[in-house]
Amino acid sequence: MDEKFRKQLEENGTDVDTVLKRFLGNEAMYMKFLMKFLDDKSYESLLESIEKRDYGEAFKGAHTLKGVTANLGIEPVCAAATLITDLLRNKQPEEVDAGRLDEYKTQLVEAYDRFRKIVEENRP
Repeated sequence: MDEKFRKQLEENGTDVDTVLKRFLGNEAMYMKFLMKFLDDKSYESLLESIEKRDYGEAFKGAHTLKGVTANLGIEPVCAAATLITDLLRNKQPEEVDAGRLDEYKTQLVEAYDRFRKIVEENRP
Protein backbone atom coordinates (compact mmCIF):
# COMPACT_ATOMS: atom_id res chain seq x y z
CA MET A 1 0.00 0.00 0.00
CA ASP A 2 1.48 3.29 -0.97
CA GLU A 3 1.44 6.32 1.31
CA LYS A 4 -1.27 8.11 -0.72
CA PHE A 5 -3.68 5.18 -0.32
CA ARG A 6 -2.87 4.79 3.36
CA LYS A 7 -3.42 8.52 3.93
CA GLN A 8 -6.78 8.42 2.11
CA LEU A 9 -7.94 5.50 4.24
CA GLU A 10 -6.80 7.16 7.47
CA GLU A 11 -8.32 10.54 6.59
CA ASN A 12 -11.63 8.77 6.03
CA GLY A 13 -11.75 6.90 9.32
CA THR A 14 -9.65 3.75 8.93
CA ASP A 15 -7.06 3.01 11.62
CA VAL A 16 -4.67 1.24 9.25
CA ASP A 17 -2.21 0.20 11.97
CA THR A 18 -4.92 -1.50 14.02
CA VAL A 19 -6.37 -3.24 10.97
CA LEU A 20 -2.94 -4.47 9.90
CA LYS A 21 -2.54 -6.09 13.32
CA ARG A 22 -5.76 -7.99 12.62
CA PHE A 23 -4.08 -9.24 9.44
CA LEU A 24 -0.95 -10.20 11.40
CA GLY A 25 0.97 -7.32 9.83
CA ASN A 26 0.51 -8.84 6.38
CA GLU A 27 -0.19 -5.81 4.20
CA ALA A 28 -0.55 -7.91 1.04
CA MET A 29 -3.29 -9.98 2.67
CA TYR A 30 -5.06 -6.84 3.84
CA MET A 31 -4.90 -5.39 0.33
CA LYS A 32 -6.29 -8.63 -1.12
CA PHE A 33 -9.30 -8.53 1.19
CA LEU A 34 -9.75 -4.80 0.76
CA MET A 35 -9.99 -5.34 -3.00
CA LYS A 36 -12.57 -8.10 -2.40
CA PHE A 37 -14.66 -5.45 -0.65
CA LEU A 38 -15.44 -4.16 -4.14
CA ASP A 39 -17.09 -7.50 -4.99
CA ASP A 40 -19.14 -7.89 -1.80
CA LYS A 41 -22.86 -7.93 -2.60
CA SER A 42 -24.25 -7.23 0.87
CA TYR A 43 -24.44 -3.47 0.20
CA GLU A 44 -26.53 -3.89 -2.94
CA SER A 45 -28.67 -6.51 -1.21
CA LEU A 46 -29.25 -4.16 1.71
CA LEU A 47 -30.34 -1.25 -0.48
CA GLU A 48 -32.59 -3.48 -2.57
CA SER A 49 -34.19 -4.96 0.54
CA ILE A 50 -34.83 -1.52 2.03
CA GLU A 51 -36.42 -0.43 -1.24
CA LYS A 52 -38.72 -3.48 -1.13
CA ARG A 53 -39.39 -2.91 2.56
CA ASP A 54 -38.15 -6.44 3.22
CA TYR A 55 -36.66 -5.54 6.58
CA GLY A 56 -35.69 -9.10 7.49
CA GLU A 57 -33.43 -9.30 4.44
CA ALA A 58 -32.29 -5.71 5.00
CA PHE A 59 -31.22 -6.69 8.51
CA LYS A 60 -29.20 -9.61 7.11
CA GLY A 61 -27.53 -7.36 4.53
CA ALA A 62 -26.72 -4.70 7.11
CA HIS A 63 -25.37 -7.27 9.55
CA THR A 64 -23.15 -8.85 6.88
CA LEU A 65 -21.90 -5.45 5.69
CA LYS A 66 -21.20 -4.48 9.28
CA GLY A 67 -19.02 -7.56 9.76
CA VAL A 68 -17.14 -7.15 6.50
CA THR A 69 -16.38 -3.49 7.06
CA ALA A 70 -15.50 -3.99 10.73
CA ASN A 71 -12.89 -6.56 9.75
CA LEU A 72 -11.48 -4.24 7.09
CA GLY A 73 -11.51 -1.20 9.36
CA ILE A 74 -13.87 0.78 7.14
CA GLU A 75 -15.34 2.46 10.18
CA PRO A 76 -17.78 4.99 8.64
CA VAL A 77 -19.50 2.26 6.60
CA CYS A 78 -19.47 -0.07 9.60
CA ALA A 79 -21.00 2.63 11.81
CA ALA A 80 -23.85 3.30 9.37
CA ALA A 81 -24.48 -0.44 8.88
CA THR A 82 -24.54 -0.85 12.67
CA LEU A 83 -27.19 1.87 12.99
CA ILE A 84 -29.34 0.09 10.42
CA THR A 85 -28.77 -3.30 12.05
CA ASP A 86 -29.76 -1.96 15.45
CA LEU A 87 -32.82 -0.18 14.04
CA LEU A 88 -34.11 -3.33 12.29
CA ARG A 89 -33.18 -5.96 14.87
CA ASN A 90 -36.27 -7.97 15.95
CA LYS A 91 -38.69 -5.47 14.40
CA GLN A 92 -41.85 -6.14 12.50
CA PRO A 93 -42.25 -3.97 9.37
CA GLU A 94 -44.83 -1.72 11.04
CA GLU A 95 -42.41 -1.11 13.94
CA VAL A 96 -39.60 0.25 11.75
CA ASP A 97 -39.02 4.00 11.93
CA ALA A 98 -38.90 4.69 8.16
CA GLY A 99 -37.64 8.26 8.63
CA ARG A 100 -34.71 7.15 10.73
CA LEU A 101 -34.00 4.28 8.32
CA ASP A 102 -33.83 6.76 5.41
CA GLU A 103 -31.44 8.93 7.43
CA TYR A 104 -29.17 5.97 8.19
CA LYS A 105 -29.36 4.77 4.59
CA THR A 106 -28.19 8.22 3.42
CA GLN A 107 -25.23 8.04 5.81
CA LEU A 108 -24.42 4.55 4.56
CA VAL A 109 -24.58 5.49 0.88
CA GLU A 110 -22.32 8.51 1.40
CA ALA A 111 -19.72 6.53 3.37
CA TYR A 112 -19.85 3.49 1.09
CA ASP A 113 -19.51 5.52 -2.10
CA ARG A 114 -16.56 7.44 -0.65
CA PHE A 115 -14.70 4.26 0.34
CA ARG A 116 -15.55 2.43 -2.86
CA LYS A 117 -14.04 5.31 -4.84
CA ILE A 118 -10.89 5.30 -2.70
CA VAL A 119 -10.40 1.56 -3.06
CA GLU A 120 -11.12 1.60 -6.81
CA GLU A 121 -8.65 4.46 -7.36
CA ASN A 122 -5.95 2.48 -5.61
CA ARG A 123 -6.59 -0.92 -7.14
CA PRO A 124 -3.24 -2.51 -8.03
